[in-house]
Amino acid sequence: MPLPNAPGAQTGAGATTGTQIDEEQQKRIMGMLPNFRSVTAGQAVPPETTRQKLVTATEDNFDYTSLFFAGVIAADSFVTKATPEFHQGAAGYARYYWHTVADQGIENYMVELIVPAVTHEDSRYFAMGREGGGFWKRAGYSLSRVVVTKKDSGGATFNVSEVAGSGIASGISLFYYPTKQQTIHDGFRDWGLDITYDAITFMFHEFWPDINHAVFGKKGSAPAATH
Repeated sequence: MPLPNAPGAQTGAGATTGTQIDEEQQKRIMGMLPNFRSVTAGQAVPPETTRQKLVTATEDNFDYTSLFFAGVIAADSFVTKATPEFHQGAAGYARYYWHTVADQGIENYMVELIVPAVTHEDSRYFAMGREGGGFWKRAGYSLSRVVVTKKDSGGATFNVSEVAGSGIASGISLFYYPTKQQTIHDGFRDWGLDITYDAITFMFHEFWPDINHAVFGKKGSAPAATH
């Protein structure tokens, strides 16, 4: 059975039904993790403009949590000496950190701004919600969003932004890492990891309203990604 397209939007910008109150996507998960690209299931939103793509990519890239997690990733690479050419000490950690921030930044802007602006794709994640189906249907839908997305004009299309954008970002990294540490094999590995990470992130965003309501007994606050 083919995977479904993004759920249809309702009439009226920002409109949601009463049954969707518990499914509203928050701008931050647990009040911390960014969730700027998610749209509540069934919510009607205008087409995403290039300016909105720029704002979202910038929010994702320079959010304090993104910079913090970049530090965690850099610390892990530092401890395991993933790139010996960076050496150790404060200067060594600084090299790991700025390389990690650069990796994240290039991938964010490629996937969320540059490529979708050229291909006229909507970079947002449109949640399916409980009315769309059971767990496995929603899980399959969310994971499939790395290869299926919406066009700015509406309708489903191949997600060039995610697939090509991540690939371009991984290719660019070959130019600022030490040659011995960044081979074509490493580029393809990073490309696959980026897509896998985004797929898992989409699934987490799909089910976060359910988790939030079940565990904390809270309803969504304000819909995200409308700017």
